[in-house]
Amino acid sequence: MKASEKILEQIRREQLRPKPRWHFVLKNALAWLAFAVAVILGGLAFSVILFAIQQTEFELLDHLNHSGIELFLGLLPLIWLVLLIAALLTSMLSVRHSKRGYKYGILQLTGYSTGLSILLGTLFFISGGAQKIESAFASTVSAYESIQEKKIQLWTLPEEGYLSGTIQELRGDTLRLTDFTGKEWEVIYRDANWPPAVLMEPGEQIKLMGEMQNE
Repeated sequence: MKASEKILEQIRREQLRPKPRWHFVLKNALAWLAFAVAVILGGLAFSVILFAIQQTEFELLDHLNHSGIELFLGLLPLIWLVLLIAALLTSMLSVRHSKRGYKYGILQLTGYSTGLSILLGTLFFISGGAQKIESAFASTVSAYESIQEKKIQLWTLPEEGYLSGTIQELRGDTLRLTDFTGKEWEVIYRDANWPPAVLMEPGEQIKLMGEMQNE
């Protein structure tokens, strides 16, 4: 029996039927929809990563015993890195399962997916959307620690000379400060250099670099 006859016999025996055209059209549409959603999610994740880079105060590296990568990763919640990687992989797999996905190599898929996510992420970041996305996520997911909260932790290291909080009272060359954990401090700011934008008055939130003499 010829190979073609064997195939026909198998089709008759198993009563195989060709899939309708709409099945392939729907599969192709879903593949491209998944690609679009993945690229958008990747763009959102990349925009938050850019926001984290912007918020990383690398000048602190001269005073803190941390590398730039450690400081950056300390500010960036890993969920955004995981989301970015997952989105890129999903977008690549989606295109591969589309009608003409076989035409694209791995490098092409990686380049297209990464490039589109970077482009969208940059646009989100420039428009100010990254901070809104991150803040909305932080307010929705209670277990999530926002970049701002991590910055506060970074600036609440009095033993290393970093303190931040709200001015409560000014007396001569000292001020009473309540840090973001609720603890009160008395700070001697004689001969301190203050940026012009900082208003030395009660209610002003400030960041300080100095030396802790006693608790």
